Amino acid sequence: MRVVTSAEIDRVLTFPALIEALAEAFCGDMVTPVRHHHEIERKGAHGTLLLMPSWTGPAMQDGFLGVKIVTVFPENGTRSLPSVMGSYLLMDGTTGAPVAVLDGARLTVWRTAAASALAARHLAREDASRMVMVGSGALAPFLIRAHMSQRPIREVALWNHKAEKAETLAAELKAEGLPVTAVTDLEAAVRAADLVSCATLSSAPIVKGAWLKPGAHLDLVGAFNLKMREADDEALLRSQVYIDTPAAKVEGGDVAVSLQGGAISESHVRGTLADLCRTPPRREIQAITAFKSVGAALEDLAAAMLVWRSLAKAL
Repeated sequence: MRVVTSAEIDRVLTFPALIEALAEAFCGDMVTPVRHHHEIERKGAHGTLLLMPSWTGPAMQDGFLGVKIVTVFPENGTRSLPSVMGSYLLMDGTTGAPVAVLDGARLTVWRTAAASALAARHLAREDASRMVMVGSGALAPFLIRAHMSQRPIREVALWNHKAEKAETLAAELKAEGLPVTAVTDLEAAVRAADLVSCATLSSAPIVKGAWLKPGAHLDLVGAFNLKMREADDEALLRSQVYIDTPAAKVEGGDVAVSLQGGAISESHVRGTLADLCRTPPRREIQAITAFKSVGAALEDLAAAMLVWRSLAKAL
């Protein structure tokens, strides 16, 4: 069994290839049970264990099965450890034999950004050139690169509630040749943007619906529980809303919170990422669109399969 590092994942993956792999997976024969969620009781603290299984169906030529194992221990900061850690176990779909363990954190940022860009392929205007990245955490560089692979983005405004973090990341990305500039006036940046991507842990809405211009696309990636929000109700009310999987109606912030509060009805959610891939909608040029992601085990499996096949070709 091979151990696949984050560096190896970065070496073999590209966003165009990964986005295509996700598109095929959402249209293909894949089985994805509901994720397992277990609370781990400990003295003075607690942890969470998440198990995300998925496997290819009989129609697939070379079958695989896999499971992402994620732990969340909030007190790890006191031990100088990450609070979230994970690994991905990829197995042969015929025998069940383990073939590889992949760096779970790296696989997650790649597939999360690719899923957002896949949605934007169907929802963002084809001429989208101005992007705003809200948040400067681990996902931000991946979201920027993923969206740039699908749309002719010429300008990226990067905002963070701590301005110095946005400035540091913007300088790093600009040094790589990406058109990223740190900004402090989020409202002005959003009002001018064709695509707004959010990856934060905010507990209150950051992006206001009133700021979104006709034709804008809103990509909501952060806010992973019901106590978090990245966009207000008006943003969703003004948008044609899509979600990655039905789980986004009950998990994560934004869509689930607006549904529970009655701000939007279930019929306001037009479909899932699978719906977008199987029956792409006709893009109304002035329509505002929104996509909410909570993550799916199918995406992890598709990404792990692509990494494994790419590594095999390189041998």
